[in-house]
Amino acid sequence: MQLDQPLSEKEFDELDQFLLGDRTPEDAMTLDHLHGYMTAIAIGPETIMPSEWIPRIWGEDGSQAPKYKNEKEANRIFDLIMRFYNEVVITFEVAPKEFEPLFVEHEHEGKALLNAEAWCWGFWEGMELRAGSWDEIWESEVKDLMRPIYLLGADEIEEDELPEVEDPVKAHKLAQDIEANLPAIHKFWLTRRKAPVGTVKREEPKVGRNDDCPCGSGKKYKKCCGATAAE
Repeated sequence: MQLDQPLSEKEFDELDQFLLGDRTPEDAMTLDHLHGYMTAIAIGPETIMPSEWIPRIWGEDGSQAPKYKNEKEANRIFDLIMRFYNEVVITFEVAPKEFEPLFVEHEHEGKALLNAEAWCWGFWEGMELRAGSWDEIWESEVKDLMRPIYLLGADEIEEDELPEVEDPVKAHKLAQDIEANLPAIHKFWLTRRKAPVGTVKREEPKVGRNDDCPCGSGKKYKKCCGATAAE
């Protein structure tokens, strides 16, 4: 299965049911929570490898895992998650203004309103993977773009801010603002995004200070090329 192939509706439901099932840890993310989490990872300041962010889907500390039936099922769920993530990445690469956050809809006084709370919890958890790296946008001229995500996703907000999130109509407006702001947040990080930190592999064995110098001079390394390197 190609990782750039979008999930079908059937596969979308398959992943949703697995996340909600009895064989996942109690703290496992729901689908909207996961979508917010992956969005922060996809558009944020640093590239984060799946080996780091996937374990946290099943619990905040990353130590738990689902009770898969077998290896085939484990591979299947991994495939669905990665394709779900790649949909987010590709949409921002190709058409960021068409990105649609996975918000829940609910009815209030006869009107269908958006509830972005769980999505924002996920986005906040995605930011916390590299909390310090997000400081630049919070301290920038575009910091107000982040405010709706803060109001709905932060663990704690100010008491005088509570009316903005407790009123379903105002919370709906915050959800709309988030969708409108995401392309600009993505654009902010586009030229600032850092590659993952890797380990440089030494292709040749390390030469000891008292070994013969590999240049063929017949001298000890410390008194030949090693001395030059030290200088």
